[in-house]
Amino acid sequence: MNIIVVGIGKVGYTVAEQLSSEMHDVTVIDTNESVLSDTIEELDVQGILGNGASRKVLTDAGISECDLLIALTGSDEINLLCCLLANKLGANGTIARVRSPEYNEDIRLIKDSLGLTMAVNPEKEAAEEMFRILRFPSAKNVDVFAKGKVELISFVANSKCTLCGSAIKDSFAKIRAKALICAIERGDEVFIPNGDTVICENDTIALLAPPREITPFFKEVNIPVTGVKNVMIIGGGKLALYLAVQLQRHNINTTIIEKSQQTAENLSFILPDANIICGDGTNRSLLVEEGLLDVDAVCCLTGIDEENILLSLYAKSVTPETKTITKVNKISFREVIRSLDLGSVIYPKYITANLILQHVRARENNIGSNVETLYKIIDNKVEALEFHVSDDSSLVDITLEELQLKHNVIVGCINRKGNVFIPHGKDTLKTGDSVIIVTTIPGLSDLDDIKG
Repeated sequence: MNIIVVGIGKVGYTVAEQLSSEMHDVTVIDTNESVLSDTIEELDVQGILGNGASRKVLTDAGISECDLLIALTGSDEINLLCCLLANKLGANGTIARVRSPEYNEDIRLIKDSLGLTMAVNPEKEAAEEMFRILRFPSAKNVDVFAKGKVELISFVANSKCTLCGSAIKDSFAKIRAKALICAIERGDEVFIPNGDTVICENDTIALLAPPREITPFFKEVNIPVTGVKNVMIIGGGKLALYLAVQLQRHNINTTIIEKSQQTAENLSFILPDANIICGDGTNRSLLVEEGLLDVDAVCCLTGIDEENILLSLYAKSVTPETKTITKVNKISFREVIRSLDLGSVIYPKYITANLILQHVRARENNIGSNVETLYKIIDNKVEALEFHVSDDSSLVDITLEELQLKHNVIVGCINRKGNVFIPHGKDTLKTGDSVIIVTTIPGLSDLDDIKG
């Protein structure tokens, strides 16, 4: 596909990197010459220097032959204008990043009026993922499939977890909850397990299950399941606001610590039931005074990665049982971050990139078994994809035990007319099903790609 990416910030670069790695023809547009030249040098992309909201710049970038334009500048208004012009100039699809809470309530109207294919909001998507994590504090990440009927939860098997030391088939013979372990990270190794795989302490496990089965499963394997009641958020930006709205909706006590007086006052107006503190979140005595020792979870969401990392480490040092969520924008020191006890780490730019990648793969394959949902899990080393099973799929009506699947691919879950189940060897795929595939193989865009 011919794809134009306007705006090469953190999100724009990540999107261009992933799309180019999947062999799309990518052209990037930015007003910063040094950023543009660095991107062209590092990635297999073409570059245009200029304003993506300019007709001449878009024409030079080949907008009339463009399959998809993605506007990811720091300005919502410029992104929307880029997409409006792109549609008028012949682009086949447009995606805009729209972050402002002021536009959130009217986003459907904006999308329809401007003919957007998609509007993405990194902070809102990240806030929703964080809220799902806070529902299960033992989880590192929680992703949803089948419109909420299936959840994919990753967690660490600690010394108290009864899964440790036993083969999966032996452990699950004693477990009544319907769930499936679909991926394991052990040190630097990530793999799809089988029944003979033995779970080791400190493994990161990805688990697929209907939401109603998750709490029973965690209880059976001795993983804590108590939800949070009191949350402290350090940093009062857009992500904090979106998260606080979710928490308030579910009557969870929320304290936000924000350095800027103007921002703190705005939050007080928007969130009258939250406890808004104007102060420096790096001040340890302030944190303790405002209840750090008594909260169930701490979300470190300042605009500085280093602050967020240090704050999470400090929270863990004074209250080891407290759930911590750390927002990280840069990935330069990702291997170092993985070695630290930061709880859950959220990368908003990856969430956005995954949404866009999901859409691109679905557009690539608009006749066959479309990608309906896509998540990259376990440090982006595993893909979990939801496919719609079309009537021309070669996998229909063949038992799973007869299918010759590629190595490191697992059929995790089937949604058949709203009935969700973990499949066994005798089960078959039917036309109209949604099926969740988990794999370490990147780039699948069609269900038939899982065949060996």
